[in-house]
Amino acid sequence: MSRRGRHRPTALVLAVLTIAGLLTLAGPVTSAEAAAASCPGRKVRTLTFDTGTVKVYRKGTRYVCAVLVPRKQAHKGTLRIRARGGQWVRNKKRPAGPVTVHVGRRAVWIKARAGGETFDSGWILRST
Repeated sequence: MSRRGRHRPTALVLAVLTIAGLLTLAGPVTSAEAAAASCPGRKVRTLTFDTGTVKVYRKGTRYVCAVLVPRKQAHKGTLRIRARGGQWVRNKKRPAGPVTVHVGRRAVWIKARAGGETFDSGWILRST
């Protein structure tokens, strides 16, 4: 075996350890930050209530996406969106969002619950 062959495993281990160290320094991404990053479009509203915040994003005129960010990490929350004339939509795997709904030019209603408190937005974001 040549000398070159013996150094490859060492270089690979060094590369893996370097990447792991950099990821550790970057710090963990909270679930709220990850959810907000997964909503496409621009932020159009921030709906605040006592136990959390709902961030609402719009992609063009067709889709609305929302994410619930509880004030305390221990609070678990749920989020539902409804386009006028449509059904309530929720994310079964991640109850706090992101939740995306096709709205077209219709208004939307958002319901959120975090820490035992509920929030109803009423009809918002009506496009003309």
